[in-house]
Amino acid sequence: MKSDPKECLYCQNNETLHSLMIEVATLSVSRLFIFKEQTYRGRCLVSYNEHVDDLNLLDDEHRNAFMADVARVTRAMQKVFNPDKINYGAYADTLEHLHFHLIPKYIGGPDFGGVFRMNPKEVYLSDEEYKVMAEALKKEL
Repeated sequence: MKSDPKECLYCQNNETLHSLMIEVATLSVSRLFIFKEQTYRGRCLVSYNEHVDDLNLLDDEHRNAFMADVARVTRAMQKVFNPDKINYGAYADTLEHLHFHLIPKYIGGPDFGGVFRMNPKEVYLSDEEYKVMAEALKKEL
């Protein structure tokens, strides 16, 4: 199944996207977002710049650049949030645009040792708190 960029959340960069996430930075071949829902303190997402359905469709150079962006973000997340583990999720069953969910997990925290919930709708922050998170990540990038 191939998706249409005209119907893609990331390609359209629309209100739906911005109701879920805050764009933090443009990386070499991707964009970094912070999820507004913060049950997993520091949860981010890295989305490939172009409409590509799957990692295996990229040539080696672009795949390596994307994975380097993901690693760069997780290094920054480690410094800023100090999680015990970062989980990586690459789901695109219905939204076919290459992106990775980056979920910090903390011992004793929500779902440690298990699968994270996509959008538990439990923890939201103030605009100022999101701004502080974004600035801290940018500084470490």
